Amino acid sequence: MSVLLLALAAAPACWGQEPAARDAAAPDAPAAGQRCCGFFERETLTGSWFGLGDSLSERGLTVSLGLTHLWQVNAHGGAATHRHAGRWSGSYDLEIEADLEQIAGLRGLSAYAHGEGSWSDGLDDSSIGSLFGVNGDAGGDRSIDLTELWFEQALLEGKVRVRFGKLDLTGGFECRGCPVTFDGNRFANDESMQFLNGALVNNPTIPFPDNGLGIVVHVEPVAWWYVSAGCADAQADARETGFNTAFDREDYFFSIFETGVVPHVPSARGPLVGAYRVGFWYDPQPKARLDGNGTERDDTGLYVSMDQGVWHESAEADGQGLGLFARLGWADNDLNPVKAFWSVGAQYQGLVPGRDDDVLAFGVAQGRLSRDGGGLTDSHETVYELYYNAMVAPWLSVSPGMQYVRNPGGAGTRDAFVAGVRLQVSF
Repeated sequence: MSVLLLALAAAPACWGQEPAARDAAAPDAPAAGQRCCGFFERETLTGSWFGLGDSLSERGLTVSLGLTHLWQVNAHGGAATHRHAGRWSGSYDLEIEADLEQIAGLRGLSAYAHGEGSWSDGLDDSSIGSLFGVNGDAGGDRSIDLTELWFEQALLEGKVRVRFGKLDLTGGFECRGCPVTFDGNRFANDESMQFLNGALVNNPTIPFPDNGLGIVVHVEPVAWWYVSAGCADAQADARETGFNTAFDREDYFFSIFETGVVPHVPSARGPLVGAYRVGFWYDPQPKARLDGNGTERDDTGLYVSMDQGVWHESAEADGQGLGLFARLGWADNDLNPVKAFWSVGAQYQGLVPGRDDDVLAFGVAQGRLSRDGGGLTDSHETVYELYYNAMVAPWLSVSPGMQYVRNPGGAGTRDAFVAGVRLQVSF
């Protein structure tokens, strides 16, 4: 990585400039139509693949590559403080989006492919023992897996969208610019840029299956209200195609339904955007009862997720200001180790003068544990997380952060204090 950075730093300051006549009175001025120059002003490290990315985008094909690198250490408590396993971890994401209407004239049809690779399982198994996980980005040692490959058909001028293929049910749709379907949240939903603890990424009472074959229908009857329904292979493995589990094994399909409103609350400095979501899920496959008395089918649960902007620094739509979020969840305590869940938190963008894109955020999450889980001595696991995401450049962010985990795993383990720093690069 350091060799690559040095090589790119020595490269020309601007790539992909559009040829145009320069002002004769100012021969050194940028040409008309020229994109932003400067190593730390580029949107991506490579300048949109040295200009090739822009050419592809104009033809309906978008390619992006991101790298997340993380160092964490358990400074106190947990299962162990001196083990080095899992301190270094990371992942990369290769994404390809295709506008098939522009490419092939197929009206309203688009496609998406997502390849993921990672290294290290993170700290939990070796040092923490957390039920939620202190590193939501950790994915084990994987070279690259095709974790998503789906098509989306837009109907009725985009009011209805149907997505089918190999899916990740935990996100992907937006309503009025806010992430919604399913269990979305504007301030706590992305382990590469926001909170790292798994309880502040998604609701742990929802037993989302691994990425697999499925279908989602998303409808927006009016601009501020949406309804979504999804169904996916409950036995899926993201490292496989999904056909062997979806069609060769039992017909178990996880279903989830969500509806919500996305209001824009008027204020003196522009509208304050919020999103309020409520959902229901159903998992038909047999699950072992936590008390050891056989198995049971037809697991169900409810969840709520909300976020709301509460204050803008100015009337400019630059995102600066304060936002709040919360989640709730309930599940059957006979089948699920976390029977109830809540989380709350706040995010402030642009708190430090001159650092308009930086984000400071704090969150608290608690899972109420089912006593029949076996070996549990505590009634809950609670996590507190604080991070500061510094945007060094549009393509580079550095996020120091810390977590305090009370009752890791509910098994009598000492409270853990975890500190770390995350690096995120967009190529």
